[in-house]
Amino acid sequence: MSEFINNREQQISENTERLSILKQLFVDLHNGRNLDEVKAHFDAFIGKITVDEITQLQHDFVEEGSITADELQRIYKQHSVIFQGTIKEETHQNGRPEDQPGHPVHTFMLENQELDKLLTSSLQVHLAEFVMEDSTENIYKLIEDINLLLDIDKHYSRKENLIFPYLEKYGIYGPTTNMWRIDDFIRDAIKDGRQKLTHYHGDKKAVVGVLNYVIQEVAGMIYKEENILFPMALKNLTEDEWVKIAHESDEIGFCLIAPAVEWKPERKALEEKAISEGFIKMETGILSLKQLELLLNHLPVDITFIDQDDVVRYFSHGKDRIFARTKAIIGRTVQNCHPPRSVHVVEELLADFKAGKKESEDFWIKFKDKYVYIRYFAVRDENGKYIGTLEFTQDINPIKAIEGEKRILNEI
Repeated sequence: MSEFINNREQQISENTERLSILKQLFVDLHNGRNLDEVKAHFDAFIGKITVDEITQLQHDFVEEGSITADELQRIYKQHSVIFQGTIKEETHQNGRPEDQPGHPVHTFMLENQELDKLLTSSLQVHLAEFVMEDSTENIYKLIEDINLLLDIDKHYSRKENLIFPYLEKYGIYGPTTNMWRIDDFIRDAIKDGRQKLTHYHGDKKAVVGVLNYVIQEVAGMIYKEENILFPMALKNLTEDEWVKIAHESDEIGFCLIAPAVEWKPERKALEEKAISEGFIKMETGILSLKQLELLLNHLPVDITFIDQDDVVRYFSHGKDRIFARTKAIIGRTVQNCHPPRSVHVVEELLADFKAGKKESEDFWIKFKDKYVYIRYFAVRDENGKYIGTLEFTQDINPIKAIEGEKRILNEI
């Protein structure tokens, strides 16, 4: 027994020492140490790294706040160089989930294969032709590639809105903080490349620069997903959670492919039971739960409610939602439902609501073919205590088009 205890203590000590070395290596990167030197140090003292160690490393840096988000992102981009070929693969008793057709990770990886083909067999080839001759034909080829690459938004949106919330549930915030930020940079660069090509005025160097950046960053993200994010998620998420992710993926859509197989786990699929009977007594009436849900889903607006702790508690689910919502956001803080670059706007608005400085705030934007009116209302109880915020979103294009009158009864 004492030998077992000693071995366990020794293992804990070794793990602590390894993590300490890893943290120091990344602090060295932060302090400007040469990447090749850090890589050599890593190979000598660490060798192979586990997904758990990567998770803990990212978590510690985020929690400690000793390195800024921008700096952490720069260091994070160098992970792929240091970790290349050193991540230990996880073993699974019943085979690898990512090999099961229809499993969310299997679908993500199929999309990555198509993205890799698009980068290597098309975009890189057409970019080389463009470098040789910036003809109208070569410009159009690149625009076609970029139009296909814009589909990557669906891939990233499923990752951000379906996988990240569950990782956060298990206290893993590194991917949310770092990957989402890089995803946004990639999205912006793709749009910038399209803009430069659509309105090309001979600035070949600028086009080549932004498209090379896109190729590099998309390829780097594929590596990070398949070697860090997906193994991390597979290790932590339950089968029930993967079932929910699979069921909600259709709402966001898929990138460059259309999965033909519905994933069915070997065990009996998750059965969700809801209380369909029973009534809710309110001050101005009584409704069954089913009636209340149908009523909310038939409103010509989308509503979302977050509680006093900024946690998403409910959203309506009408057939024509303007912005995608998935059940994975329930129980997630609203700050982590927005891209990092817009979080400060959300926090300022909520702070004003909680302090009683504001009761509402309105925004309006053009979104696809819609003119979207977004309204936020502070929800307070009968004593004026803040209990949450209601988001109210509506396409007002049909309203703006109204002219004249239409009465219920014809005038005599």
